Amino acid sequence: MMKMLPFFQSGPIGIRNGSEGCIGANTQLENPLTSVAEQVPACPEPSGDANWSRDQEKMKSERPEAACRPSRASSITSNGSCTSAGDSPEKGKKGIKGMLTSALKKMKKTKPPSVKQIMDLLEEQRLCDAAQHLIVLEKSLSSKSEEGLNTSQQDIESVYEVLKHKVFSILKDSLLLAKTNPELLQQAVDALKEQEKEDQNYTLENPPDQNMQFRPRKWKELWMATIKESVETRMKDTSRTPRTENLSAVGQNLLHMGKTMKEDLTVVVKYIKQLYPPEFNVFSTYAELYHNYFASQVKKNAESHLEDKDIYLLLSWVHNIYPKDMRKDHVLAEELEKVKLGSLLPSSLSKELEKKYLDSEEATVKNSLSKCLDKEIQRWKEDKEPEKLNGHFQSELLAIFVIQSVYSGQKRAKDISMAVGEELSHRLSRELPAFLKSYKDAFEDFKEKSKKHRYYKPILIANINNCWNFRDYAEKNMAEKDDNKASILSTLSDIENSGFDVLLQQLFAQLKPIYKKFTENKWDSSNEIMNEIIKTTSTHLSDFRTLKDPFYHAIVEKIHARLVKDYIVRLLKRKVSLKTPAQQQNLAQQISKNAADLEAFCTSNGSQAMWLNSALPKLAEIIRLQDLGAIKIEVATLATTYPDIRKRHLEAFLYIKANLSRSELKSILGYLADSAASTSPGAPLFSNINVS
Repeated sequence: MMKMLPFFQSGPIGIRNGSEGCIGANTQLENPLTSVAEQVPACPEPSGDANWSRDQEKMKSERPEAACRPSRASSITSNGSCTSAGDSPEKGKKGIKGMLTSALKKMKKTKPPSVKQIMDLLEEQRLCDAAQHLIVLEKSLSSKSEEGLNTSQQDIESVYEVLKHKVFSILKDSLLLAKTNPELLQQAVDALKEQEKEDQNYTLENPPDQNMQFRPRKWKELWMATIKESVETRMKDTSRTPRTENLSAVGQNLLHMGKTMKEDLTVVVKYIKQLYPPEFNVFSTYAELYHNYFASQVKKNAESHLEDKDIYLLLSWVHNIYPKDMRKDHVLAEELEKVKLGSLLPSSLSKELEKKYLDSEEATVKNSLSKCLDKEIQRWKEDKEPEKLNGHFQSELLAIFVIQSVYSGQKRAKDISMAVGEELSHRLSRELPAFLKSYKDAFEDFKEKSKKHRYYKPILIANINNCWNFRDYAEKNMAEKDDNKASILSTLSDIENSGFDVLLQQLFAQLKPIYKKFTENKWDSSNEIMNEIIKTTSTHLSDFRTLKDPFYHAIVEKIHARLVKDYIVRLLKRKVSLKTPAQQQNLAQQISKNAADLEAFCTSNGSQAMWLNSALPKLAEIIRLQDLGAIKIEVATLATTYPDIRKRHLEAFLYIKANLSRSELKSILGYLADSAASTSPGAPLFSNINVS
């Protein structure tokens, strides 16, 4: 073997100068339908090694075509790939079986190739041919042929080491060579296939307890180990992925592994998979190796101390990016669907990370809301009028920051997974009611302690307007049956009504003495009194225009209800008692006129409380009517429209009709009791009126 070592470095000789391995690397069978003898070309006289030439001459003298077919020497199929002798072309004419049998018998007498010849093939990177010839030489040892007697197992193993080194060096770089040098990669794969085939043949022919020292060689297992090493090397080499600004080391590593896995598997499915036979399960092998390495690193990170942002990144990769982004490529998605790789993290560890994330995110949002409220309270203390937007005072920074904090937290969680998003939404839906109660307390404190503030009312209006954003968010984003939604809306209503009460105090205080004039003057100048009421109210409405439209309409409706209620209160004061129908007719006309003026004023200023408009006209009609049956019908209609009217209210009102007998009054009141009992409660009007 020592005298063969110089050929490890020397250039190929012998067959390179003469026969191209009998059937050259680029030779194709002309027509698979012709006989084997007709397809085999005559071999030219080789030069170089004398022994090899004599062997060739001897083979030619026995049968010309046999010289071109060593036992396991390579042949080239119609597509130019290297195949073993067992992978013969399509059979031709009748009798080909006999001809093949005869040819194979002659091959057994053919002298195996020498180590030197195989080394020449290796130098030429004809790895498949070298593998096949090496198998023939290996088998010659057991047959004790002339070449076998001149070659030791050690010689063969030395050549095998060279072949193995070349083959697996190439296979290790499969992902690089797949596009740059696919022919060389195919040679390595074919050499691997030859060894795997020989292992299978040997296993079938020999009992397990009679295995040779060097066979089976288990190159497929070595291939698995080589691919694994290649995968891990590429996954570890983070320098291959450009650095992303503001991304932590953990995040950068996740990005690199995900990008590398996706790109490399795309190469495998497009360029490498078809080089192997199906039984190698090439894509599955690569995919599982990448997945296993990726999962091992993710698990290692999950078990270490992570910052909050890295926990979020890790969960995003586990639940969202890894299972979805890998499948954006249609071809890759089809292959991955067959493999079923599973999750990057065990379920228990994933749940543990999710809890850490949810706890942290909830605490972060809660702290953010608290800081927002503190800043808002500080703004109230400033000697500065709130800004206006579209003519409305605003203090919307609080609502914007709070809602954005909650919404952003929910969105980040949903980007991880719907389950995580729903859990955080449930948690934050408890935080928002708690925050609004704190907001309400702060608002009440300002309302009571800051009445002398230069911009007291504008700040109140700004905070009422602020409620709209919270109300809109709750209406659109929370379920109707959610108790937290009901709590939020209730708290907002409390803030709004509390603000309205303060804003309306001055107006209602000014109206009170004006309303007293109705009973003091016994309605003799009711039109002038109503005009004064409308004029006084008008002076305040301009201030309320700085409320947002929904709140402006709400406060106008409160004013509308108060104007109607205070008018009814004067009618129930038992200050006016009219005995004649004419007097009652005159009062009814005045009430109707006042009611029409009041309705016109309130409606023109934006009141949508249409339910109030019929109260005074119905009372006027009861005063006007004289027929007992007609009065009862009108009372029933009144009770249907305003079911909160009670006997005490009607009795006080009927004091005006002094011409009713006691029995008639009792009959009317009894009818009201029967009607009211069967009517469900509606909008409150009379229930807010106390009768002495």
